[in-house]
Amino acid sequence: MLAKRIIPCLDIDKGRVVKGVNYMQLKDAGDPIKLAKFYYQQGADELVLLDITASNENRQTMIDVIKKVAQEIYIPFTVGGGIRCIEDMRLILRAGADKISINTSAVINPQLITDGAKIFGSQCIVVAIDAKKNKNRWEVYVNAGNKPTGLDVCEWAIQVTKRGAGEILLTCMDKDGTKEGYENELVRKISKSISVPVIASGGAGKKEDFLDVFTNGEADGALASSLFHFGELKISDLKKYLADNGILIRMK
Repeated sequence: MLAKRIIPCLDIDKGRVVKGVNYMQLKDAGDPIKLAKFYYQQGADELVLLDITASNENRQTMIDVIKKVAQEIYIPFTVGGGIRCIEDMRLILRAGADKISINTSAVINPQLITDGAKIFGSQCIVVAIDAKKNKNRWEVYVNAGNKPTGLDVCEWAIQVTKRGAGEILLTCMDKDGTKEGYENELVRKISKSISVPVIASGGAGKKEDFLDVFTNGEADGALASSLFHFGELKISDLKKYLADNGILIRMK
């Protein structure tokens, strides 16, 4: 049995970490390099860095930030945003990232998943899925949550896994920034449908939410941002709580 992972997420816009609610009302949360180093020192298992406006602005992701983060931390980190081709992936991995996260480009060109997995290995390819509930079905959204695709979330997760994705980063848009808890039913459904790890994102508000997503949601990792960025919960305290409640977790 693999240890569960606690993963702070740094949403980056114009070189600064930001956080909002339902992908809106963004507030400044600090410098990405300083925050990355802080979370590494606090015992984070991994980090995720997302350039949240790269796709909408049709530009490459932040190579300079990636290089600086790689010099400061010694845990795996994933980078997403503005990745459109194999060369983009290569540049990001060479800059120091351990994994690539693709969302919009995966929907536009699913072959990119297959090619990336073949060249760099499935362990490097993370497909991020932004999920929003429309009536009675969960739909995939792209372009920083602004554009519906018509794709069913569970069906898409199965397809990208077959294409070579080594991990799914599943964000419930309706829960993003609300601190109301993860969407455990959806997380569990995806986890049971595929054979690769699922990282749950969207809704963390207290320690109990992490316990719930690991037990009821059957997630392999839990991602959070504002809860950590604004000092509401320390990673060390969270890990102790989880260990005390029977969750296999890496302690610093």
